[in-house]
This record gives sequence, C-alpha cells and structure tokens, in this order.
Amino acid sequence: MTRREIIALSLVFLITLPAVTPRLYASDEVQHYAWLRSLAFDRDADFQNEYQYFYDAGVSRSPEFHETFLERQTPAGRRMNFTTLGSAMLWAPFYAAGHLVALATGAPADGYSRPYVGAVALGSAVYGFLAVLLSAAAARRVIGHGLAAALIVAAGTPLVFYTYVAPIFGHATSAFAVSLMVWAWLRVRDRWTLRGALALGLAGGLVAIVREQDALLALGPALDFVLFARQRFRERPATAGNTSGLLQVAISGAAGFVLIFLPQALAYASINGGVRPDATVARKLTWWSPHAISVVLDPEHGLLAWTPLVAIALIGLILLALNRAARPEAQRVGALLALMCIAQIYTSGIVESWTVAGSFGQRRFVALTPVLTIGLATVMAVTRPVWTRRVVTALLVLCVWWNLGLMVQFGMNRMDRQKLTLARNARLTFIEIPFEAPGIAWDYLTNRSSFYKRPRQ
Repeated sequence: MTRREIIALSLVFLITLPAVTPRLYASDEVQHYAWLRSLAFDRDADFQNEYQYFYDAGVSRSPEFHETFLERQTPAGRRMNFTTLGSAMLWAPFYAAGHLVALATGAPADGYSRPYVGAVALGSAVYGFLAVLLSAAAARRVIGHGLAAALIVAAGTPLVFYTYVAPIFGHATSAFAVSLMVWAWLRVRDRWTLRGALALGLAGGLVAIVREQDALLALGPALDFVLFARQRFRERPATAGNTSGLLQVAISGAAGFVLIFLPQALAYASINGGVRPDATVARKLTWWSPHAISVVLDPEHGLLAWTPLVAIALIGLILLALNRAARPEAQRVGALLALMCIAQIYTSGIVESWTVAGSFGQRRFVALTPVLTIGLATVMAVTRPVWTRRVVTALLVLCVWWNLGLMVQFGMNRMDRQKLTLARNARLTFIEIPFEAPGIAWDYLTNRSSFYKRPRQ
C-alpha cells in the first residue's frame, strides 16, 4: 500500500469513529473487560467484584450469568473466565487513556465509567482498521493488489459488526492478531532469518492469547517452514551448519511464541490451578468435529448462509493453490491458506455451541479476515473479461448488502437472533430496508440507545 492510500483510509476511518458503539451487553464482553479492570485496579485475577458490578448494573442480569459467574468456582477457588488475556493486553493502552480522560473530566475513575468503556471500544475499532490494512498488505504481497478486496471483506463479513456495533467482543482484536501473523509470515518466508522467525513466533503467540482456538491457524506458517527446510535439504547437503541454521530458526520462532504466551499460562495457573483452560470447556468439545459440515452449510446457522462472500473468497484460494494467480510462487501460500480455513472449520465444529445462536454471524471466522482477503483478491485478479468482472462485481455488491442488511435486522431486532430465516431475511434486506436505510442510519448516529432492547418486530 502507498502512503497516500494509508493516509486516505485513515481519514475515512476517523470520519467513521462516531459509528463505534461504547457499550457492553453480553457475557463474553464482560469477561474480556473483567481482565482489564481486575488487573488494572485490583492487581489480581479475581473477577468477583467485576461480575457483581455488571450483574447489579443490569448489563448481564440473567440467571444463567449469575449461576455461571457468581456462584461457580474453579478448582483454584476463583470465578470463571472463559476468555483469554490477549484482547485485554491489546486494549490496555486505550484503557489507560480512558483513565486519564476520567480524571480530567470528573467522571468516576473506577474502571467502569463511560470513558473506560468508550476507550476500549475505540481500541477495538483501531485494531479492526489495522486488520484491514494488514490484510491489504498481505494480499498485495501475494497477488500484487489487495486494498479493494480488504475493504470488501471488511464490509461483507461480521468484522464490520464487531468493529463498530459490538467492539468489546474481542473479534476485532482477533482479526488484527491473525492479520499481523499472516503479514509477518509472508514477509519472513522468503528468507526465514532468525529475526524474522522470532517476529513470526511473537505474532503467533499473540494469536493464541487473543483467542486460543485461533492458535491452530499457526499451522500454515509452521508447515511452510517445514516444507522450506525439506527443500533446503534437497538442494544442499545435510551438513552440520545447514541443520544447525534451520534448527536455530525453528527455536527462534518457538521461543517467540512461548514468550508471548507466558502471561496466558500464568493466568491459567492463577484461575484454573494449572496451565490449561477451564475443565468445563474441554467437556463441551468433541474432537472429531461432528459439526464441521453444519457450521459451513447449515441454512439457519452456517457460515455461507450468514456470509456468502466467503464462498467467493474460498474459490479464490482454490485458484491460488492451482497457480492461477499472477505470481507463481504463491501456489504454496494458497494451499496453506486453504488449510488454515479447514483448521478454523474444524475448531468451530468441535464445540457444542457451534451455532453461536444469539450472536451476529459465525463470529469465530472473523479471524480469517486476511485469508479471505487474499482469496478475494485472487478472484478479482483472474476475472479479466469484462462480462466476468461485471458478474463478480454484482455478486460482491449483493454479498456486502446482505451482510449490512442482516446487521440492521439483528440490531433492530427485526429477525430471529437465534437463527436465520432466509426467505424473510432476504425480503427485509433487499425489499424493505433499502427504503428505510436513510432513517435507520440517522437514528443510529443520533439516537443509538433507541436500538437497545427493542421488542421483536
């Protein structure tokens, strides 16, 4: 990306900041936020007072929340927290800025008031924006261009929802971490230096502590290094120096990963009494991933029903793996990116809550933002005839509008938030909402609280 493009995008991003919603309303957000407040104010990993505050404030006042987070205890005698530490670490500078704003404005400097929540929401928006920039840079390195693809992926997937509407879920930070890892990998893979491997390991560790399930995405870069090492042994004799150099690179990458993951390991030990997630999480997993097909194809909950843009991006990854892109060295990258998609489908299919009912979209796939961007950039690169470009452009417009229409329906409670009903969703998205869009946008910017807790329409 050119400096002019980055400046222009940054200005556009600044203009859109009023659309960021500084609000917590779900248990996942409370858990993420509890890390920040507890470490900053209490200097511990005991979330009793944070959970009690949000329960009393009505943010999460359901009986299920009380039973899970205010009654149960871990083997270490702590309150449960199913989220990881990474998002809180990334939000920390913004949270500190929120504290300064609270002190300067006279707002309660208690870690809960609006300056703190607003700062964290703004932080997520920044990381979502950085994810778009890094994804564009990654696609440009593979395909030769990527800005348009990155913007389309941002608008046509749940990333835009979890950047602006529900930013404290931690999915924007997840997209950023994976985008950083993919960008670093594509820069490192040409030479695999010690410094490059260390940087890649640090980025991979960040992915794991932002969302532990995303750690499997590091399989792509790791396998790429294995293939590089095998090729090196084929081209050169297996001398002691050659073997030692490759081993040092591998150790450097692993050391970076472990270094960044160490705070999460300490957090596990403090909360759960051992370096492991809570035992209740493991009991909800079925390792042969029985829901893998449903998580992609189910018409009520599946990834392709929620986000049809993914289908176009996956076609692009296949084309890239078949060496149909402009750069021949990208073939292996395409295959490994496709493997990363399969890994994410696997991890999403092993959990009982694979439907993510009650959430917007198949949100666990937001982490694939850079992967989808590269796939979409490939499709845009190979569609050269005018008529195919027009067809692809029309499909992309429909996919983006479908995502935005579902966002409106979800936010205004005009759909069943537990599942898609495709015929009704399509009628609202393509027939009713276009006429109402200006008024909806105005209400969102000027009277956003009117969207909260609306009755089902």
